[in-house]
Amino acid sequence: MTAPVDPAPMLQIPTRRQAIVNAALAIGVLGTISNIGATAVPEDISRNAEAIHQELVFKANRKRIYEIFTSTAQFDTMTHDIQTKEGGGSSAPHPTEISHDAGGAFSLFGGRIVGRHLELVPGERIVQAWRVAYWDPGVFSIVRFDFTEHGAGQGPETKLLFAHTGFPQGDAENLLHGWKLHYWEPLEKFLAS
Repeated sequence: MTAPVDPAPMLQIPTRRQAIVNAALAIGVLGTISNIGATAVPEDISRNAEAIHQELVFKANRKRIYEIFTSTAQFDTMTHDIQTKEGGGSSAPHPTEISHDAGGAFSLFGGRIVGRHLELVPGERIVQAWRVAYWDPGVFSIVRFDFTEHGAGQGPETKLLFAHTGFPQGDAENLLHGWKLHYWEPLEKFLAS
């Protein structure tokens, strides 16, 4: 006679990353199933999406820039001047909070920018679900930072391939200005200090 098998040891709780991947796969499968047999009507496809794509070069190695964007203390120090100038964030008890984990949340500039890390590859890539606090509830865009070594000049340089997609129509100019003012200029100044 064989002993009954206890199902409890076979039950495995997925990690946060596995849960996120499984949820994304399930949504994709459901979307595919719901579209089977449906024909695309031209007005069902939006061809008016805006996007921001930039290639920037910074005088630092890619690991350093990745660390600045994923460190609460370093990002807060980097953006201190702009937060002080604009008020708001500098008076918040924690103007910057950044998780170090994929799936973890971040809050920048006193909560004016919030989101979650979708993918973190140290020194190589950051992908975020990213939103401005004044956007309609539930509206998130996708921000992607790809870091590569650049050039063979004086000291290490990093090419940052930046993409911002999925934001509300009409926000491109404002966001482009915001990236320059709140990220790229403070980063250059911080790296030079």
